[in-house]
Amino acid sequence: MVLPGGSDDRTTLSIAPDDLRQLADHDAAARTFAGGAGPLAGLDTGGDGARGTVLMVAGYTGSKEDFAPLLAPLSAAGYRVVAIDQRGQFESPGPDDPARYSVTELAEDLLAVARVLADETGVPHLLGHSFGGLVARAAVLADPSAVRSLTLLGSGPSELVGPRVALLDHLGPLLDEGGVPLVHETLEQLAMTDPKAQAVPAPTRAFYARRFLANNAAGLRGMADAMTSEPDRVAELAATGVPVLVAHGVADDAWTPAAQADMARRLGARYAVIPGSIHSPAVENPPETLRLLLEFWASVSVSAADEDADSDATAAGRP
Repeated sequence: MVLPGGSDDRTTLSIAPDDLRQLADHDAAARTFAGGAGPLAGLDTGGDGARGTVLMVAGYTGSKEDFAPLLAPLSAAGYRVVAIDQRGQFESPGPDDPARYSVTELAEDLLAVARVLADETGVPHLLGHSFGGLVARAAVLADPSAVRSLTLLGSGPSELVGPRVALLDHLGPLLDEGGVPLVHETLEQLAMTDPKAQAVPAPTRAFYARRFLANNAAGLRGMADAMTSEPDRVAELAATGVPVLVAHGVADDAWTPAAQADMARRLGARYAVIPGSIHSPAVENPPETLRLLLEFWASVSVSAADEDADSDATAAGRP
């Protein structure tokens, strides 16, 4: 699971009890990209990206598979989609130095992939989930021209606060004492008290275990430090002029819905609340998440076309 996690017994997820979530069927091919600290594992739907190219990045302890339910539908809609593991996550190796997992370095990895995609099928739309949203924002701030738009999915304006940080504080000493295996064992014990976690199909739970145990310990430490110390950079992002969508689950238990709504207001961004989901709408309510993304990206294309038409008219001396 994407951790640190929580639960909300008041929220009924839109997925069926036997939905395989991160193991959803798709035809995306495994691919690696060059990152600043080694290869980055990705899933690539391929195609010519007739309607656009998309780059997706997951959050803390997440992976490219957190977007699995969206890959086939987006490909069918004409988008070429690439989802990646950040350095130190799952199938992307990472350095053994926590300092190498700063938001700045992780953003440089994203920009390297974005530039490859731009050369292949066009400048991508960028989507970051949770901590991946902070990294995606840093990438946009470093080079606004590298993306067509930015979607912040269950992400916030600054450092993470609240119950999830308390869990991180509890897990830190365990990481020092017994490494990733002890942290995983502790989280598994916590999951035994969570009805929603117990309802996850066995194959998906086995994937969660395999993925978590593949995390680089330094990456867990460094990303946690980065996630809990990120400054508020909303005004900087607004100044770039990059189109932004802010969306989150109706019961998001990471950054609060109120904090994300305020961020959207300050950005002048599109804003959407996704029903039937908590912190991972792409796997908890894929149909509504898909609908929002297609609508947003289409609006960005229309706006770009209008700007091109205005430029052409000005060049021709028409009012």
